[in-house]
Amino acid sequence: MNNLGKDVIVAGAGPTGLMLAHELALAGVDVAVLERHHERTGLSKALNLQPRTAEILELRGLLDGAEERSFATVQDGHFAMIPIGYDGWGTRFPFQLGIPQAQVEAYLEERLAAQGTKVSRGAEVIDFGQDKDFVSVRYRTESGENQLHAKFLVGCDGARSVVRKGLDVDFPGVDGEGFGVVADVLFDKIPAGAQKQWRTMRNVGEPTGATTFKGLIPLGEPGLYRFVYGDRAARPKDIRSAISHDEVRQALLDSYGTTATVSEIRWASQFSDAARQAEHYRVGRVLLAGDAAHIHFPAGGQGLNLGVQDAMNLGWKLAATVRGWAGDDLLDTYEAERHPVGAQVLHNVAAQLGLTPRSHESRALRALFGELAELPEVSRYLSGMVSGLGIRYTTHGTSHPALGSRLTDQDVVTEAGPLRPSTLFRDGGFVLLTTTQAHVDAARAHARSPRLTTQLVTALLWPSTEAVLYRPDGYACWVAPTPTR
Repeated sequence: MNNLGKDVIVAGAGPTGLMLAHELALAGVDVAVLERHHERTGLSKALNLQPRTAEILELRGLLDGAEERSFATVQDGHFAMIPIGYDGWGTRFPFQLGIPQAQVEAYLEERLAAQGTKVSRGAEVIDFGQDKDFVSVRYRTESGENQLHAKFLVGCDGARSVVRKGLDVDFPGVDGEGFGVVADVLFDKIPAGAQKQWRTMRNVGEPTGATTFKGLIPLGEPGLYRFVYGDRAARPKDIRSAISHDEVRQALLDSYGTTATVSEIRWASQFSDAARQAEHYRVGRVLLAGDAAHIHFPAGGQGLNLGVQDAMNLGWKLAATVRGWAGDDLLDTYEAERHPVGAQVLHNVAAQLGLTPRSHESRALRALFGELAELPEVSRYLSGMVSGLGIRYTTHGTSHPALGSRLTDQDVVTEAGPLRPSTLFRDGGFVLLTTTQAHVDAARAHARSPRLTTQLVTALLWPSTEAVLYRPDGYACWVAPTPTR
């Protein structure tokens, strides 16, 4: 069966693929989402949305729906299980939102369907080919093999990405030396000292030995906890093999003794501390995002968030290319901007693993690092790194501090009264904030993008600045300083 006429094919309906499809559909791009699973699994390895991800969702009016599905508001983050705060970043969301990955996926799929795009489930990408004009994707369903053509293909199909393997892109990094297990456990009697509500990262998890660790996170339902444990020196024969409930029960007994009694183990899964990143995120008309582009140990709760932020960066650029108002060079900036961010995440995860107390010296280093993390400047630096709040994209031109920086969404004053800037980004377009009508007129006369919102304000957050133009993903791309007289 041959199908023609899609603008973009997204392989994979996890958080990254769904967020990307949402961005494309919002821009009027005809997108197909192919997902090999017939149904959502309902299982959630990831449990949190970082502050920057909350800001991104707020730009599209999606945060309220996510908050309704959340089970906790966590007032801090952590670096190697050392608590860090979000002070100093000017965010309206100085917290992590506790929400299972399955709920994020369900919500994004609902919003995508509301835009007229449904996920094609039970559609497994087999292979693809590309030329200078289009991509041809072959996929399998219960009824047989099909072929679908599009202008672009984006692999959001996870760590074992068929798309990445089909590109033959190098995926350098390190193999896992150890393992970890996540399990959702319902207790009749919870372990002594366990939090009843997830409000802080303090005392949630800890190293238990030179290479071992454990953690216990309340999931909102009475008695239900996420149990995490592992050993970085005990590599399993096959990380994809099932973990038995008996093994989890024994680990609980080893960790908490008889102070806790278990009613049910709902599910369990293994993970490793492997770390890899695709050498390139784009080859011709095929791109990679999320776990298809990078994998790492889940330190700091960064994985899902990194993928959603990939999607937000790529979405508007891909839409602009498809719709014809931007050249191919804009799409190249996706890799230029996001590859360093992914590399930095792998770097900070490795640093967190390096703080494991394997020896007398490493225990002393960890203790000293904990003292340093209490300094506001250090805490801010680390939280900006882990949360994404500290990302600033390299720009050409002036060295104005706003360029490449994110919108902090602090209220601005207009003739009609206070205005929250994030509300101007709902349609996924560019936003110009300016103090002069001349900049409004010039922007409207010369805009290449059909989606531009202009807003006159009495003052900007940046001093000596007349105008700031923000990209659809909320980063400043052009600034007009106040002329000196």
